[in-house]
Amino acid sequence: MIANAVQQPASPTPPSKDIFLARQPILNRSQMLVAYELLVSHSIPDQVGNIGNSSVVAEVLACISALDLEIVIGDSVGYLGVDSFFLMSDAIQCLPQKKILLEIPESIEATPEVIARLIELRQSGFKFALNSVVANTDNLQKLLPFMDVVKIDVQQVSRENLPSLCRLCKTANTALLAKKVEHIEQFQLCRDLGFDYFQGYYFARPLVIGGKKIAPSELAVMHLIDLINIDADHIELERCIKRDASIGLGLLRIVNTPASGAHQRIGSLNQALMMLGRTHLQRWLQILLYAKAGRGAPHPSPLLLLASTRGKFLELMAQKIRPGNRNIADIGFTVGIMSLMDTLFGVPMEHILTQVAVIDEVSEALLYRKGFYGDMLKVAEYIERLDESRTLLAATLSALQLAADDFYMLELAAFEWVNKISSGEDE
Repeated sequence: MIANAVQQPASPTPPSKDIFLARQPILNRSQMLVAYELLVSHSIPDQVGNIGNSSVVAEVLACISALDLEIVIGDSVGYLGVDSFFLMSDAIQCLPQKKILLEIPESIEATPEVIARLIELRQSGFKFALNSVVANTDNLQKLLPFMDVVKIDVQQVSRENLPSLCRLCKTANTALLAKKVEHIEQFQLCRDLGFDYFQGYYFARPLVIGGKKIAPSELAVMHLIDLINIDADHIELERCIKRDASIGLGLLRIVNTPASGAHQRIGSLNQALMMLGRTHLQRWLQILLYAKAGRGAPHPSPLLLLASTRGKFLELMAQKIRPGNRNIADIGFTVGIMSLMDTLFGVPMEHILTQVAVIDEVSEALLYRKGFYGDMLKVAEYIERLDESRTLLAATLSALQLAADDFYMLELAAFEWVNKISSGEDE
């Protein structure tokens, strides 16, 4: 059953009041989630990326070790960037080898000491990715034999040079990861070249297809959401659900699970509606749209995870900023979950908003990122691209009067909730 209360993460306090935590999805050739890159950095711009500083190393280690990584990355592997200082530090042994894959920059000099350290760490169970490869160099060829993954920055390599660079890296029997894939055309090119994994924002960008229509089953779900928004009575809701057997069966299934709290088995749609309640019904329907898109895949749909994360972020932020107002929190969830529907359906957001009646504040947020909900949505989008939006994130959090350490806690709570959604524990 869809959880409604704020869920607290396992760690009661963040390791620093100035730490931002982000996770960026890594997808396979079927565009399903297989790993996350973890970005842990200061909210103060001039301290970002200074991992060679011992105090920053200590905070990164504190952050990773203080977390139950199951909260942040679930069953996935976390890619964590390190430099030569961190690589040579004994503290690196504190990291869990089975959950963390170490990313080292291609610019790190392949000295005998570095090579010996890579051999030592590989023997103790660590795996490595070589980050931001852009050209064939002597240094690259020295490092390749010790890498499990090579990350090629496709924004920095010309289309003409990309095939030969891929062939070189493939000869080392490493997996290839295309980094900074921003458009679906880049994904298709890289997949054709034999890349195994992909990282970038391409999967969340709207790809509007002229003349495309929303499928009938999707329209049925959206119509139900619309009926809830206009406060239609239970008879009308039940009538609509009966028109789509899959929705009705799904509704009966979630209210008949032990997590729903039902003391007796539910046998009718009307009972199920009464048991679930309108807020939870609306939330389940919103998530169902994304779940349908990824049904049958062996891994969670990245759009489902991203939309659910945005929804929960906005709900928790609204509760923190304006406590005691459940309606504002529910609207925040709706804005977050709807913000990727243009990507999901391949139709403009303006068209989607003609299918679902929303209040003006929601429309302003979704179309123009304006107002209170628009600011919270921008925060969620900034954290998804932390490496390039850190300053904007800090400024917007300040405008919302939300401290970085408070936001950190909300992130963990949202990650934990979304992991449950994706695993089917909290439907």
